[in-house]
Amino acid sequence: QVQLEESGGGLVQPGGSLRLSCAASGIIFSRYDMGWFRQAPGKQRELVTSITSGGSTNYADSVKGRFTISRDNAKNTVYLQMNSLKPEDTAVYYCNAQILTFVRKEYWGQGTQVTVSS
Repeated sequence: QVQLEESGGGLVQPGGSLRLSCAASGIIFSRYDMGWFRQAPGKQRELVTSITSGGSTNYADSVKGRFTISRDNAKNTVYLQMNSLKPEDTAVYYCNAQILTFVRKEYWGQGTQVTVSS
């Protein structure tokens, strides 16, 4: 059974920092591309950042220079370091795992709430 378990969300003041973690089980983690998505109330889910199995990263323009994605294959965990947080970063953040072999497989975590407010 595949599980992606996010942690690290919470309430933070504007300008503050949070680090999200996503621990994966039930997959060969090192082979998967990993990503963080977010969904704010009344908005569509959007890609925040991703990291390939090879370590290449991609960021949404809105978070470039503020957020950093990383992975630790030994711990089957992907991280999202979020700095200089803004109220518009408030959303539920979801971990995503994808692999394309003969078929595309995709898995989602349950999400963790991040609220940026004074």
